[in-house]
Amino acid sequence: MFGPTGGLGMNPSMDDMNLIQQAQRHQLVVSNLGEEIDLEIGPGEDDAAFANNSLIGGPPREPSTGEHDETKHMVLVSDLPSEDQDISKGTPAKRKKKVVKRWREEWADTYKWAYVDMKDGTARIFCSICREYGRKHRRNPYGNEGSRNMQMSALEEHNNSLLHKEALRLQTASKDKIVVDKPIYVKTLMSKSAGSIVEGALKRDPNEIEFVQSVQESVHALERVIAKNSHYVNIMERLLEPERMIVFRVPWIDDRGETHVNRGFRVQFNQALGPCRGGIRFHPSMNLSIAKFLGFQQTLKNALSPYKLGGASGGSDFDPKGKSDNEIMRFCQSFMNEMYRYMGPDKDLPSEEVGVGTREMGYLFGQYRRLAGQFQGSFTGPRIYWAASSLRTEASGYGVVYFARLILADMNKEIKGLRCVVSGCGKIAMHVVEKLIACGAHPVTVSDSKGYLVDDDGFDYMKLAFLRDIKSQQRSLRDYSKTYARAKYFDELKPWNERCDVAFPCASQNEVDQADAINLVNAGCRLLVEGSNMPCTAEAVDVFRKANVLIAPAIAAGAGGVAAGEIEVLRESNSMQWSAEDFESRLQEALKQTYEKALKAANDFGYQKESPEALLHGATIAAFLNIAQAMTDQGCV
Repeated sequence: MFGPTGGLGMNPSMDDMNLIQQAQRHQLVVSNLGEEIDLEIGPGEDDAAFANNSLIGGPPREPSTGEHDETKHMVLVSDLPSEDQDISKGTPAKRKKKVVKRWREEWADTYKWAYVDMKDGTARIFCSICREYGRKHRRNPYGNEGSRNMQMSALEEHNNSLLHKEALRLQTASKDKIVVDKPIYVKTLMSKSAGSIVEGALKRDPNEIEFVQSVQESVHALERVIAKNSHYVNIMERLLEPERMIVFRVPWIDDRGETHVNRGFRVQFNQALGPCRGGIRFHPSMNLSIAKFLGFQQTLKNALSPYKLGGASGGSDFDPKGKSDNEIMRFCQSFMNEMYRYMGPDKDLPSEEVGVGTREMGYLFGQYRRLAGQFQGSFTGPRIYWAASSLRTEASGYGVVYFARLILADMNKEIKGLRCVVSGCGKIAMHVVEKLIACGAHPVTVSDSKGYLVDDDGFDYMKLAFLRDIKSQQRSLRDYSKTYARAKYFDELKPWNERCDVAFPCASQNEVDQADAINLVNAGCRLLVEGSNMPCTAEAVDVFRKANVLIAPAIAAGAGGVAAGEIEVLRESNSMQWSAEDFESRLQEALKQTYEKALKAANDFGYQKESPEALLHGATIAAFLNIAQAMTDQGCV
């Protein structure tokens, strides 16, 4: 009864004036004149602040006779008998008129995420971003059951909400993920039991490419073991699940006072044989998959060594390149603020890895000592460095060459005079080159992330010192060719097409793919000794196997660092003084034991010594049997 009375064809301005006059007469608030009009009941005469006040600007006026009579009539209604009051209440006057809001297509131009869909028979607005990436929250209907509030102000409020912004961040992060163009290469397994183990790993961790690859390579090596004793299926399934995975935030402040945040990892994979030992890696590519794969490899490597140790690995996606000493110190201290709770001589013994050297280990140990309140030699890097041992840093690289010499000796060959290609230019690669020079070999290549350097004349001690000087100044290997004219630097290439007798991949995981393996075979390579963890893809391993190229796996050839750490701990505990020659002799003896143990395990399960798979499978078998026995003895823990 209070709606506008203008008929069709009436002038819109006259229509609005009639509406205003009715609103004044019935004391209504008029808002949003135009296409959509909301009429709401305003304050009545019982409100002194609004008594006799006009709703439209102007002086107050006395009510007209008609208005007075109508008001009087409304007051007298309360005096009617109850039955009459019920009749009056049964047909109340419509005191409010609300025009229903509707979706407008132009809103979608402003809010790209908004769209309308039907739910429970009602049109509702949804947010495409919140529905896919957002949290299910009662305060975010746009991402759940949809919003029935068809107003632009509501859309703007959601657009600025924290829940919507959080969903936007998750959407952006998902776009930054690396998409694998090809599926994980899965080798054909002979037994269903072995296949079920790999299938379980793929199902549980489908996006952890590096870890799944290391699992399938190990299971492939253990097929004959599993077929012989089905009990090992259960052991392997338990072994593949780390005992503890720690993921944490590492905030730090740079020299300009700006705050940065990185992610830290530590995977304590297995402690059945003893306290964990494993490296800490600082590299932008570091993630949980790589931490798990490195921890699994370290578990096998430690189990194969003559010492009783568990396996672990970790690090951060922090890049130490281009950072000042103070920035690296602040980051290391922040990293250890979380990690010190899990460290100790009977818990976890961290060691150096990619991006972590004596400087970083010193900062880490200093913060650990400060927080733990005790000085313990549980950090292999700085403690041994301060103890003035001459071979701890070199042990991993030297051990790779010692292992190659053991293999060649069984082939009635010497490493002297052999042409060797080496990848990488870090600690391990440089020490491999150094020991190759000492053994009379002919190392001709090193590489970095931008390409590789080849010197057909071979490296000598003077050239090696120059290479180290270049890397210490963070210069490109290309600068080497400016001094030695016969050397060449090749951009965006790897050294695997260079003629060689022995290859030493010492850079990173999966650096040798199928095409690289074919190039190595065609270049004359007959022995590949792994200096880095899992440097060959599964396809590359198949190429080498078919070409009868012998592979020395990293869990055996790279055990020099493990041996050196334990030798040094033994020296300290017995307060013994060893010369560099004594240390090197013990290191060679430890690697010889590792080599013989791998060959024996291979022979026990039918792999001939001359087979290209003998060392590759034998090392994994020997390591697994050690761990399996300990896990069986200790029960289901």
